[in-house]
Amino acid sequence: MLSLPPAVRIFVATQATDMRKSFNGLSNATRQMIEQDPLSGHLFMFFNRRKTLVKALY
Repeated sequence: MLSLPPAVRIFVATQATDMRKSFNGLSNATRQMIEQDPLSGHLFMFFNRRKTLVKALY
């Protein structure tokens, strides 16, 4: 269970993400796909094509 501050927004990538990407690759995907700064303090969620795996950046 995560307890996040009320100011934190949750962004979910709508396109499938390659789960072989490292966290550096996911931060680049944050900039390109979601068009947000990965260091902004918000939560970014990425799913694989079958929606069986998830990776998150916070």
